[in-house]
Amino acid sequence: MAIQLAQIFFNVITPVFALVLIGYLAGPRLGLDARTLSRYPYFILIPAFIFDVISRIEIEAGLAVRMMAFAVVVHIACAGMAALLAWMLGRPPQMIAAYVLLATFGNVGNFGLPIIEFHLGPDAIGVATIYFLAILVIAFVICVAAANWQTGGSFGAILAVLKTPALIAVVPAVLVNLSGWEPPLMIYRISGLLGGAMVPTMLVALGAQLSEMKRINVDWDVVFASSVRLIGGAALAIALAGVFGLDGIERGAGIFQSAMPAAVLTSIIALEYDLIPDFVTKSVLFSTLASVITLTLLLAIV
Repeated sequence: MAIQLAQIFFNVITPVFALVLIGYLAGPRLGLDARTLSRYPYFILIPAFIFDVISRIEIEAGLAVRMMAFAVVVHIACAGMAALLAWMLGRPPQMIAAYVLLATFGNVGNFGLPIIEFHLGPDAIGVATIYFLAILVIAFVICVAAANWQTGGSFGAILAVLKTPALIAVVPAVLVNLSGWEPPLMIYRISGLLGGAMVPTMLVALGAQLSEMKRINVDWDVVFASSVRLIGGAALAIALAGVFGLDGIERGAGIFQSAMPAAVLTSIIALEYDLIPDFVTKSVLFSTLASVITLTLLLAIV
């Protein structure tokens, strides 16, 4: 067991965390601006990745639907758990919205995809990507709406969701996929190059953003919000995987994606909409560091 845990830690977890460390060390030394570095993937790389993947993906329709439904249900349940917990703790609306952001948006892209590929192999990438895309859509809807609800009301929240670059990119991608039209090779090469830069850029951006924080104080809110994401997500996924008919590689991919730490994008959204960005970033850092333990154990057990 000890050897298995060591192999998972060094061969699966460490390569991903190494890029965050590079960003943390290089950020202040190279004068990297975390906000600019974060906006780059938000407005360019993620939409390019979504178009590149959705427009070309081929997967059995029934499995894709089950995985998407599973992902949506698990993360909506996490959002509900987080909102209920924050409300029971007597937190103000802005903090409740921050809890929802952290619980809803797992790091299923730049953490989930490489970790699952390293651990389960390339055959798991298809269903893991379906999960990622489902969460990218539902999490953006919930997170951007939550971030705007306490400032702009329901109408402002709806407009903000509709203007999200990631969701805008879904429309042409789905149309291309369903129509069978083959875009010029130049288009695919551009979107492929940009999409391929998404994961490393976001990991480095997280490190650079963390390096700009003067002090990182871990309080109970950070622990509670992170626990809903890491422990609550994993528990819900394990309980619900059978309900959606997932087994084997599909079950493993779904459970691992559900247990990922809070996404870098929560920090980007918090910065973009001024939703307690320091608290959100601290929680991203804490959940990311804590996931070294929780993911290593989960990968060994499941």
